[in-house]
Amino acid sequence: MPVRLTPADPVVVGAALVRFREGTAEPADLRLLTKHLLALLVARAPGGAVEVRVPPYAVAQCVEGTRHTRGTPPAVVEMDPATWIGLASGDLDWADAERDGRLSASGERSDLSGLLPLVRG
Repeated sequence: MPVRLTPADPVVVGAALVRFREGTAEPADLRLLTKHLLALLVARAPGGAVEVRVPPYAVAQCVEGTRHTRGTPPAVVEMDPATWIGLASGDLDWADAERDGRLSASGERSDLSGLLPLVRG
């Protein structure tokens, strides 16, 4: 059974986000922020039509629609943790990340730009 993603303590998240924006984030900060922000995404857009992969820290399924149970899902979005945190925090624009090759999005409903950012400030 997969581990359920849950939002983290806002104080801890805030401190990690400050370190991320200052360029001093440790791997533990990236892991915390990745999982926290994916939990927020799943809460905002529950479902199983899109699989969001942020290796090496987490994978989440979101967005209503066709749910897959085995093999490659119909829609996949993959990116590194820094890109995901930038997108989810509003520090990076989806179109810019896509243009610069910082993310890979394929399949129906894989454009998550309408759901982002998940946090501000």
